[in-house]
Amino acid sequence: MKKKLSVAAIAVAVTALLCQTAFASGTILHGTELGQQVSLLYCIPFVGMLLSIAVCPLVIPHLWEKWRWAFVLFWSVLFLVPFAMGFGLPVMMDQLLHSMVGDYLTFIILLFGLFCVAGNICLEGDLAGTPKTNIVLLLIGTLLASWIGTTGASMVMIRPLLRANRWRSRCVHTVVFFIFLVSNIGGALTPIGDPPLLMGFMRGVPFQWTIVHMLPLMLLNSVLLLGMYYILDSRAYKKDIAAGRKPLSGGAKIRLLGAHNIIFMLMIVAAVILSGVLPKLPMFQDAAGNALSLHIFGNVSLTYTNIIEIVIILIAAFLSFKTTKKDVRTKNNFTWGAIEEVAVLFIGIFITMIPALLFLNAHGASLGLDQPWQMFWITGALSSFLDNTPTYLVFLTVAGTLGATTGVVTTVGTVATTMLVAVSAGAVFMGANTYIGNAPNFMVKAIAEENEVKMPSFFGYMAWSLSCLIPIFIIDMLVFFNPFI
Repeated sequence: MKKKLSVAAIAVAVTALLCQTAFASGTILHGTELGQQVSLLYCIPFVGMLLSIAVCPLVIPHLWEKWRWAFVLFWSVLFLVPFAMGFGLPVMMDQLLHSMVGDYLTFIILLFGLFCVAGNICLEGDLAGTPKTNIVLLLIGTLLASWIGTTGASMVMIRPLLRANRWRSRCVHTVVFFIFLVSNIGGALTPIGDPPLLMGFMRGVPFQWTIVHMLPLMLLNSVLLLGMYYILDSRAYKKDIAAGRKPLSGGAKIRLLGAHNIIFMLMIVAAVILSGVLPKLPMFQDAAGNALSLHIFGNVSLTYTNIIEIVIILIAAFLSFKTTKKDVRTKNNFTWGAIEEVAVLFIGIFITMIPALLFLNAHGASLGLDQPWQMFWITGALSSFLDNTPTYLVFLTVAGTLGATTGVVTTVGTVATTMLVAVSAGAVFMGANTYIGNAPNFMVKAIAEENEVKMPSFFGYMAWSLSCLIPIFIIDMLVFFNPFI
């Protein structure tokens, strides 16, 4: 660890030395003004980062396992140095800190908190991984996702599902469909379910609007996927039985260990809700109506409401560990590997995707997207590879500039109802298209691999999503955003 920190410190120092002449710049560009000047060439490190995640585990798995942090550092510096030389060190620092403090910090703290608390909850007993049992577990996880978040539901439900199927040789498809349903589609009903919807709530989309208007899509997709899964799992189950494998049975009664951690899970959910509610209260606003915040650097600040959210989450995680016996984590096969991998990789993703988001923010309105089906696909396609929260905000803003006279009144303008449904569905649903589309995807993959499930590669997983999800999304388009009507 000390070696890693030393190398990182040297890299930062070299970056500063290479770019120190840029300090002469007096104005720190940001937002649309900066995005209009950003070339897509700056996105090359982001492409390199994605290719490293996709290819390296296949070609150099042992090297990748040990040195993935070095790959992250390499691609990050490869973006930051040219960007600083092109726009000035203050601008680079402003964007870097905005990404790390404004986006990554709250993102990883939330994941960390949910990971810790969920790791202290263990569903113990004889759950045999039959198709019917798996369907029930997937359904429970899907329903939970909208109320404790896709990350919370994923962390709570993945271990019981893996334990139930540990006797089977064919269970990869079960984890893949778990990612589809629990880690993504299940979070579509409330602003708690997925961060993009929380951002919409913070910008004026009513809480109940999401439940009412996203329910038909969520139900359709869930029914189609569960039906598809049941057919696949029934065939795999018969093959496992024919091969002489038998469900584990010992007569142990099903019980929930560490049940008191549900309180800490609710604390985290409350913290997320407060982060959307408190900024609207006068006591958390300045005279101009802006959220009160702690200034960090340039245009970067951390709002007091985010600080409150972070403190509550960390307290919940601390209390969870202090009040839960180590035996519970042992039975869960709890390790820090999954959260460490996500934390390292997503630093690189958040840093290198900065120019892509700047470019979209500046040019999104000029893309000629004025139909719901177009918004559905473009928001979804980009949410598959970029963080779906800023992607949602970009196209929510674009939708707000289209001059709708009826629909949902938000802080970015009035957005037609069907257009808002399209942006919301694209951001939430299509995060399932890749491992990096939504953070729980990668965490579920890592936990499954820790439990000796050989998960598909980056492209292998995309083969699953293209063959299973894209046909369903086409049905979504034809039913809800039909371009031919």
